[in-house]
Amino acid sequence: MVMTQALAPPLRAFGPQWHSAVMGTAIVANGASALPVRAPGLHAFAVAMWMLSFVLLLSVSAVRCAHMLTHWDEAKAQLLDRPSNAVFYGCPPMALLAVGQGTLVLGPDVIGAHAAVAVDAVLWSLGAVYAMAVACGIPYLMVTRWRMEGGAVPGWLLPVVAPMVAAALGPSLVPHLPPGQAQATMLYACYAMFGAGLLCTLLLLPGIWSGLARGGLEPITLTPTLFLVLGPLGQSTTAMNQLADVSATAVPDRAAAMEALPVLYGVPVMGFALVWLAVAASANVRAMRKGMPFAMTWWAYTFPVGTCVTGAAGLARHTGLHVFTGMALALYALLLAAWLVVAARTVRGVWTGELL
Repeated sequence: MVMTQALAPPLRAFGPQWHSAVMGTAIVANGASALPVRAPGLHAFAVAMWMLSFVLLLSVSAVRCAHMLTHWDEAKAQLLDRPSNAVFYGCPPMALLAVGQGTLVLGPDVIGAHAAVAVDAVLWSLGAVYAMAVACGIPYLMVTRWRMEGGAVPGWLLPVVAPMVAAALGPSLVPHLPPGQAQATMLYACYAMFGAGLLCTLLLLPGIWSGLARGGLEPITLTPTLFLVLGPLGQSTTAMNQLADVSATAVPDRAAAMEALPVLYGVPVMGFALVWLAVAASANVRAMRKGMPFAMTWWAYTFPVGTCVTGAAGLARHTGLHVFTGMALALYALLLAAWLVVAARTVRGVWTGELL
């Protein structure tokens, strides 16, 4: 009874933002698998990180289910009455999608190829439907229910970038579908989700920049969310690469045009991503010098950077240029360093009760 009462307050406050830890861990595994180089122990490390992300997904999802069953009023309030919490509903579908991709690519060594495909098919399907529901539902609440004060903030990107993640990770399932209609439908569905994520992002970015230029980010713990802008940039580049890889299989008559898109689209976008990375990193160094405390927003240092790793790796594959290989390796080193710091601080925060 005493233990139940002690756990009740932390459980009541448990929100969807905890899935960001799953996303950040899964992208470490997926990024290692995507790197255009092979090093001793890299594959084993990627498999271990995927397994950790799978355990985290099950654990966080179980606690979220318990939270919704025992504190439905709080869960409802998080979604309907607190915009700052509601935008994090974009995290659960991305967690499902990222872990599913890791299962497909890295899982066969552990659970077998057929089981890996089946698990990813389930996780991708759940994640894609969830992503589209969030991408539609959160903007609807912004328009009809909430009265947003101030300008847009980078966190607003979380719900709308989720379909982009589905678009980037869905093509891996195309070769496992029956040839013809099934493969083509999957490919075009991913293009449609790519469009949904991209156009919603383009709709929000001017407002985000305007808000940042006028008033910055308050409180200071929101500064890491500047890295969220990298998410749609890296993920859209990854999507273009992945879609091009399977175009010859799904729609051979249109493959030539689709295979040109990764370079024509991805190179300029990754150029902007590097500029934004410099801006976001500089702002965060400044915030840390001012004593920015640790918060779950620090997980923004991981997944968005990881999408740039997979985007650069895809460009290295399609252009053959060593500069993109070097970019992917440098970004992965940054991702790994960020994950080590943030994961350690999260474990410490949970252990001491600071985050619960």
